[in-house]
Amino acid sequence: MVQIKALILSGGKGTRLRPITFTSAKQLVPVANKPILFYGLEAVREAGIVDVGIVVGDTADEVRKAVGSGEQFGLKVDYIPQEAPLGLAHAVKIAKDYMRDEPFVMYLGDNLLKNGIRSFVSEFADGKCDAQILLARVPNPSEFGVAEIEEGRVVGLEEKPKKPKSDYALVGVYMFTNSIFEAVEQIKPSWRNELEITDAIQYLIDKGFVVNSHIVEGWWKDTGKLEDILDANHMILAELTARLDSEPGKGSEIHGNVQTGKKVNIEGSVLRGPCIIGDGASIIDSYIGPFTSIGPNTQVIRSEVENSIILEECTIKDIGSRIGNSLIGRNVTVAKTVRPPKSYEFMVGDNSNIIIL
Repeated sequence: MVQIKALILSGGKGTRLRPITFTSAKQLVPVANKPILFYGLEAVREAGIVDVGIVVGDTADEVRKAVGSGEQFGLKVDYIPQEAPLGLAHAVKIAKDYMRDEPFVMYLGDNLLKNGIRSFVSEFADGKCDAQILLARVPNPSEFGVAEIEEGRVVGLEEKPKKPKSDYALVGVYMFTNSIFEAVEQIKPSWRNELEITDAIQYLIDKGFVVNSHIVEGWWKDTGKLEDILDANHMILAELTARLDSEPGKGSEIHGNVQTGKKVNIEGSVLRGPCIIGDGASIIDSYIGPFTSIGPNTQVIRSEVENSIILEECTIKDIGSRIGNSLIGRNVTVAKTVRPPKSYEFMVGDNSNIIIL
């Protein structure tokens, strides 16, 4: 079996997740209290790959700090700077020297696949094709790269088409031999002024290279938007097993699959799983409902939260109604004043969304 490398993309602006991504890489937003990027790194290692190049942009320092040398994942990581998010094919182009003509897997760092990529990588390593793409049926194909299928064979690809020819979207995992470098040199920037990976793969098809495709079984998520992040959190927590590293205190109840980290203080509260509570958090006289992730050192006091992601170092206090379907960033305070004069007080970043009862 040939040696395969991995190229993980962790650049991009994350505009659809602002304001969270004004101060954080979108690939480091946590799902079930673990950064999305880490799921990709783990999937790569489980597939038997060790050498990983991570393409980084404006958030390079944050990604480097989180991932380091890759040792914590059993990987050897190198970083490949990208001057601007100029397209997936551009990321391939700048990785040529790192790949040294070896076959590789390209994995988008904000994607999650339930069943990993081991079987796909194993098949690709047999060397029977020049490229291999993963597809999934989606209800909104115009938001993705879309494959046109004829008699089970990919005959065309188009990036975010206004009139999709199928509902088969390209999953954010691609496998290439060095033939892809010929393709990325030949294509031109799209109307978005980006080098599109769909154009590069189309080049391979047109030139007679062998491009295989597989339909992904199980769930897959591109976590580029709030609802997708919450869906991913829901999916991962749905498979959570119960584990209490901190026992609940007086007057508290635990129902279903709940995980608590170390030094978690739970008093007079109800936790209904699946949910996860990070190290050092405090849940006081509160309700934490299903499909909720509470980050490390966050306090929830006399409040109710469900189907939400609350990042670390937050304070949620005295909320008169339930917080749901929400993503709350790091070091945020959400509290209700209990004495007059009563008023709403906000410090809110660009592109935020606030709904008041």
